[in-house]
Amino acid sequence: MSASARPPLPPFTEETARAKVQAAEDAWNSRDPERVALAYTEDSVWRNRDRFLTGRAEIRAFLADKWERELDYRLRKELWAYTGNRISVRFEYEWHDAAGQWWRSHGNEQWEFDPDGLMRRREASINDVPITAAERRLV
Repeated sequence: MSASARPPLPPFTEETARAKVQAAEDAWNSRDPERVALAYTEDSVWRNRDRFLTGRAEIRAFLADKWERELDYRLRKELWAYTGNRISVRFEYEWHDAAGQWWRSHGNEQWEFDPDGLMRRREASINDVPITAAERRLV
């Protein structure tokens, strides 16, 4: 295991896959681009909606921009499936824009990890639905 390893490591069991999902949820809820980016390989490849990113620097910049626009962001992830070095999750998050409009974003992600537990590939499909502040579930 290298110094940059991020346990739990593949191959995943149900317990370790759930722990990996929880660690990701906790990191993303920190809204700290540097903390989140460290979970990915230096050459990690992402598809996020219609954006294609490669590498930690692009991921870090993307996340910094995201959390400047998506205010009071709050996320929940749920394990959907796992096998070997892959995990699939469903998620939803809530946020508001600068005008005060609240949104709920729903999606699915497919993750692939290297032997050190760093994510080398992330595929995310996401849909946004406008909601009122009273309709929020993730408070």
